[in-house]
Amino acid sequence: MNRRRFLQSIAALAAAPAYSAEPAWKLNYMLASSMYGNLKLAEILPEVKKTGATGIELWPKKHGTQREELDEMGVEKFAAQLKEHGLTFGGTTRYDLGPMKLTSEIKVVKQLGGSFIVAGGKGDYKVSPEQLKKNVQTFVEQMKPHAALAAENGVSIGIENHINNLIDSPDSLRWLADGIRSMPGIGIALAPYHLPQESALLADLIRHIDQKMTLFYAWEHGMGCSKPMPKEEELKQMPGRGPLDWKPLLQALKDTGFKGPTEIFMHPTPRGFPILPTAAETTAEIVRGKEHLDAIVAKLG
Repeated sequence: MNRRRFLQSIAALAAAPAYSAEPAWKLNYMLASSMYGNLKLAEILPEVKKTGATGIELWPKKHGTQREELDEMGVEKFAAQLKEHGLTFGGTTRYDLGPMKLTSEIKVVKQLGGSFIVAGGKGDYKVSPEQLKKNVQTFVEQMKPHAALAAENGVSIGIENHINNLIDSPDSLRWLADGIRSMPGIGIALAPYHLPQESALLADLIRHIDQKMTLFYAWEHGMGCSKPMPKEEELKQMPGRGPLDWKPLLQALKDTGFKGPTEIFMHPTPRGFPILPTAAETTAEIVRGKEHLDAIVAKLG
């Protein structure tokens, strides 16, 4: 190469636009206050960042008391506490209110800069598959004004699939996802716990829900949460303790570009208690679950 060509090559390289590599996909963790049972926010908030989460979601009784504590202290005082700990606010779970009585809750979540409210479906589910599909479609129509209000306030109503609920089966989830595809302000809070523990099926549902995923629970069925059992058995709801293969689910989340909140989750029996006796032990168990998921994510294609 002569000197002129060499200088031309250097000039071309200098003029070329600089491209930075895209950051690696990862889960964005949110902490559910119910993991700490009825402990006070003053004890929970210092734990949030230790779990790898950047924000907190508040639960009401019977799972926790933090949502009621927010009402007692007021929005401004709670917002100041979040700021003190360098935390964001995710939203709330309000099964107690239902999906169509969230007007006041939307206002509170907006005031705190939150982005979601989790609720269940509404409608008769003990019907034929044909009627169930119609009932899901009716529910979607009923939710339109509520979703519109949520969207106006920058909030998404996440409908969780739940046992003994309109949105329970894989088919009902698919029908809901299809019905709300073009509706802002409403999505799905997917709980693998309440579905068949088949990784391929769960991954397919994640792909079908696609951009309508409001929140993802890293929560498997294990040995359930409906009756007292030894703690080591109860903890099998947590990622890495139960038998569920999480890789296909995480691959599906990555493939759909999911950036919403992921909660490492379980229910203790009875409700209202931390998943382990102390806040420190509870935090350590959440961290263990996070490390299990992160190790899988690091190896995804």
